[in-house]
Amino acid sequence: MSTKKLGKQTIALSTPPSFAGFANVVGKNEGAGPLIGSFDYVDADDTFGQSSWEKSECAMQKQALALALDKAKQAASTLDYLFAGDLLNQCVSSSFAARDQDIPFFGLYSACSTMGEGLILASMALDGGFAQWTGVVVSSHFCTAERQYRTPLEYGSQRTPTAQWTATAAGAAILAQQGEGPYLTHCTVGKIVDKGIKDTNNMGAAMAPAAYDTLSTHFQDTGRSPDYYDLIVTGDLGHLGRELLLELFRQDGIDLAPRHADCGILIFDPKDQDVHCGGSGCGCSASVLTGYLLNGMREGKWNKLLFCPTGALHSPLTAFQGETVPGICHAVAISRQP
Repeated sequence: MSTKKLGKQTIALSTPPSFAGFANVVGKNEGAGPLIGSFDYVDADDTFGQSSWEKSECAMQKQALALALDKAKQAASTLDYLFAGDLLNQCVSSSFAARDQDIPFFGLYSACSTMGEGLILASMALDGGFAQWTGVVVSSHFCTAERQYRTPLEYGSQRTPTAQWTATAAGAAILAQQGEGPYLTHCTVGKIVDKGIKDTNNMGAAMAPAAYDTLSTHFQDTGRSPDYYDLIVTGDLGHLGRELLLELFRQDGIDLAPRHADCGILIFDPKDQDVHCGGSGCGCSASVLTGYLLNGMREGKWNKLLFCPTGALHSPLTAFQGETVPGICHAVAISRQP
């Protein structure tokens, strides 16, 4: 029996699915950053026309998915499955956004790495012959995340220097069995990595070891080196987490810096926007991927990209109980050629 498995954790897709359409929507602060030209819609006040922050996040998901479907020239009814996730308890942003879509639904949670998890599962469904069209949509909202994980905005608490800013953003991708690129060719499924970090305001430190573990495994499983890719992009490590990741690779004699970027750093301008260590949230890496990165690939800026969103798998309950913050990172290889 033939297998598509490479090494311990990597899948080589025999029929790489195509990114048929992709889109994003973001909030005012994200739209004021350096990637403004890569966003499909920027909301003027982060409400997206709704009466609560949670409803705003639902509206973000709906709008991002609708825009991606339009670009793919498909109706929602075309999708065999929708893979969706967010940061809120019970993934209510995703399930409430999908309740009127009439699409078979998978609700996902992998914290800020949820876009990676969704792309992997959607690609496996396509490559396995279980679907012809799949959709992936994820979101985060600064105000909903603050209310759940920290304190409501009205409290006005001071943020620590290592803290990151949850991006108000949603990103959606429509994948097809066939079509024009870019194509998703390989997936490396991450493992839980926990180095004992307990500070929930220092997620970069908690996630960096997971990024190192997944990237190292990907290179080992595929036999590729970092130089194989034009760009290796982690999600939401921020400035501190990126430095920790680079140091871990330096200890292996590898200089990852020339080919590495991080979505949490790319999305905001550290000089003009006070976001401390950078951006975070499901929507951060998702909006950067479905705008700046995939548009850049279609324009020929990069031919081979490794997209590696990271997640901090904690909750207020576990933090209050003194638990550590487990990290995870999923990697997907994207190429202009199948």
